[in-house]
Amino acid sequence: MSLGPVMVDLAGLELQPEEREVLHHPLVGGVLLFSRNFAAPEQVRALVDDIHATREPRLVVAVDQEGGRVQRFREGFTRLPPVRRLGELYDRDPARARAFAEITAWLMACELRAVGVDISFAPVLDLDRGVSTVIGDRAFHSDPEAAADLAHAYMKGMRQADMAATGKHFPGHGSVSADSHLELPVDPRPYADIAAEDLLVFERLIHFGIAGLMMAHVVYSDFDPAPAGFSQRWVKGVLREQLQFSGVVFSDDLNMAAADQAGDFLARAEAALDAGCDMLPVCNNVGGRNRILDGLQRAPDPVSHLRLVRLHARHRTEWPALRKDPRWQQARVQIEEYDPAPRLDMDL
Repeated sequence: MSLGPVMVDLAGLELQPEEREVLHHPLVGGVLLFSRNFAAPEQVRALVDDIHATREPRLVVAVDQEGGRVQRFREGFTRLPPVRRLGELYDRDPARARAFAEITAWLMACELRAVGVDISFAPVLDLDRGVSTVIGDRAFHSDPEAAADLAHAYMKGMRQADMAATGKHFPGHGSVSADSHLELPVDPRPYADIAAEDLLVFERLIHFGIAGLMMAHVVYSDFDPAPAGFSQRWVKGVLREQLQFSGVVFSDDLNMAAADQAGDFLARAEAALDAGCDMLPVCNNVGGRNRILDGLQRAPDPVSHLRLVRLHARHRTEWPALRKDPRWQQARVQIEEYDPAPRLDMDL
């Protein structure tokens, strides 16, 4: 069975019978986990193993584990600083900041791999222009060269832990004040300004082989009236043709308020797929998810399937072995070194 284009969520700590049925739907290709799906490393490992066992090839299991405000798994996991701390260090000591970015990403990815998760939606590649509260300290820096440098180091660390990086939010969410979870942001800047600044980070990471990118639910009104994730000009034109990106393109969550412009849930899914997205998260709305699964008429896309399969990690890491790994133990100390806030759970 091919991996389909829909990424779904789950209600709780273990799979329910009706959820198993959903995961067998041919349009489903992945599962996005949230804090409500997590109680402890051992529990979430069992949940992920159960998800993976439902299908062959197995579904892609993802989570948002950026650090700071956006870290879904906490108890028993290292409390990760917001990546802005790396940007602040970069201004004083770029080499040290790159080293810490690499080790932080390695640790984050190793811990997720130890519970079977395939990908974290990280790193954030947006530039923080001081106007977006939803991005803010989730961004490395306001300067595109600094952000690209740190993001590259972060991606290398994830790769060392056998995890593909998935950057967000193309072509850049940091210059709008509106939160796309709640309303539709509009960025009126000329395309030339976006290309010279925001796109530089994405272009650099594409050059270094990033495996996945998530689109922004933002309208860039100088370029296209449609939000970027529903725009063929952005996905097929700029991302695929101009920047030559060959990895997985994720829509942002179709349940977000900014997606309303594309119509009902089925219309949103159709528009995102027509734009060129490979995978569509549809979370926290069972009715919307079912509308897509019941109504979407799409033949399996073998190219998207192959892109998605490449997100699977190849090597299994065991949690007890990770905790005995001197590099993991040292990495936790190093994180506290550049961000001394009390965020490490040292109950080994």
